[in-house]
This record gives sequence, C-alpha cells and structure tokens, in this order.
Amino acid sequence: MTDRQTGDDTGRRARLRAAAALTVFVLVAGLLVLFPPDDLYLWIKALHIVAVMSWMAGLLYLPRLFVYHTDAPAGSPQSETFKVMERRLFGTIMRPAMALSWLLGLYLAWSVYGFQGGWLHAKLAFVVLLTGVHEFYGRAVKAFAEDRNRRTGRQWRLWNEVPALLMVLIVIMVVVKPL
Repeated sequence: MTDRQTGDDTGRRARLRAAAALTVFVLVAGLLVLFPPDDLYLWIKALHIVAVMSWMAGLLYLPRLFVYHTDAPAGSPQSETFKVMERRLFGTIMRPAMALSWLLGLYLAWSVYGFQGGWLHAKLAFVVLLTGVHEFYGRAVKAFAEDRNRRTGRQWRLWNEVPALLMVLIVIMVVVKPL
C-alpha cells in the first residue's frame, strides 16, 4: 500500500482543497452581501446551516478520535496518525466552520431579529457553551500532539455527548422558540 494519506504532500493537497472550498463559500457569501437577492435571508440561512453542520460534524467526531487515540501507545504509528487526523479536523474544518457559523448567525440574529427574543438569547448562550467545548477540544488536540493527554477513553466518551446535548437545545430554541 503506497498511497499514504498522512504525509506532507497529502496534507498540503488537503489544505489546498479546504482553502478552495472555504474561498468559494466566502466568495458566495460576499457576493450575496454585495448583490443581495430578494431572498437574501434564505441564502444566508442556508450558508449558516451548512457551516453549522460542518462544525457539528467535527464536534461529534473529534472526541471519538480522542477515545481511539487514548488507546494508542504514545509514539506509535497509530498515535501519530491520530495526531494528524485531529489536527486537520480541528484546524481545517472545525475552526473555519465555527467562525462562519458565528458570523452568519450573528448577521441573522441582528438583521432578522434585532437580537430580540428570549429564545434567541438562550440559543446564543448555548452557542457560547458550544464554543467553549470547541476550545476545550482544541486544547486537547494540542495535548495529544504533545503526548500529554490526561483523560481516559471513558471520559472522552462522556465529552462526546456534550455537543450533542447542546445541539438539541439549540435546535429546540430555533425551531420551537419556547422562550
């Protein structure tokens, strides 16, 4: 098997593909702002949903990688592969997706709702907590990269549930608007 997916050349190509996708996403968003169609709200909302889905995919997958990484001996080929996977997932997908989720979400909160409504304030509070989880995972990526993980696989399994719970609460706030 000679087609490795963890080498420098493969990583460079992956970064270029991610940069191209992000550039297209930002370009489309920019064009929508510069030349707003009649249904701008729906376009921004669609882009926001795509960004949130990408961010959530990473938030739900990264702790699973941590579970498997915890079982891999430090310095082993498996551990080194997990380091690459975690770094790429966090830096190339999750970080830009989070930033775009925030930017587009704040635009919608301001332009559509004027930052009014108890449900919106609750949603934003849950998104702040989700961002805290994101940053916690970012510190864990760094700790794993330095072979300093101090949590067990069981603890990472529990941490895997936190973004899922927050996601449920956020969706309820947005769809049901109970407050």
